[in-house]
Amino acid sequence: MNKDQLKLFLEKIKSEEISIDEGIETIKNLEYDDLGYAKIDNHREIRNGYPEVIYCEGKTNEHIRGIVKQMLYTGKNILATRATREVYEAIKDLDDNIEYYELPSLIVIKKEQLKNTNGTVLVVTGGTSDIKVAEEAAITLEIFGNNVERLYDVGVAGIHRLLSNKNKLNSANVIIAVAGMEGALASVVGGLVDKPVIAVPTSVGYGANFNGLAALLAMLNSCASGIGVVNIDNGFGAGYLASTINRQINL
Repeated sequence: MNKDQLKLFLEKIKSEEISIDEGIETIKNLEYDDLGYAKIDNHREIRNGYPEVIYCEGKTNEHIRGIVKQMLYTGKNILATRATREVYEAIKDLDDNIEYYELPSLIVIKKEQLKNTNGTVLVVTGGTSDIKVAEEAAITLEIFGNNVERLYDVGVAGIHRLLSNKNKLNSANVIIAVAGMEGALASVVGGLVDKPVIAVPTSVGYGANFNGLAALLAMLNSCASGIGVVNIDNGFGAGYLASTINRQINL
């Protein structure tokens, strides 16, 4: 339940379309559903603006199936991250709208059409190898109701590819820069624009990349202002943060 739905619910109690006793029962279930192995946070969208997202890694298929089944009762969109095809096969019969995105390992269940925000969030990658993480960010943004543009494989090894797309950089509300190797893309983008840049280091690279640590440290030490950094390979976190910023711009 979001704030608009809560307001409508309270108005129905006021107009006696819903009895006080029915209202009490509904409100009791707003906080969370206790499944024993998981406590589903039904209140999160009211507090944070977005419903709870399922992180699949480390959970059994049975647990994920139970969580999804319970969340479907809300009628809200569902996003599950770090989901394998095995997880998808285990839950695909629960709803006709379940989609699996192989590359970013995401499961999406669209139950409602969200109103898109004005403006766009631009997702940029240094190389094609970074697209897996970038798509996790882009699809997260889309399910949260954002307009998304993608600009892939424009890293600093061929910087003319980035510079020839300055119009896209300048027209976005927020930019997500996804890069591995030495992670220089975020600094370059940050030096070209007057908007928030969210840097995502990836684990793409050779030995001294240290599975993304080199890119992470480079982004944290960027000399360009206005850059925030999320964890290695955390496309979801970048998408969530960009969506929150974009929503504030559109208020």
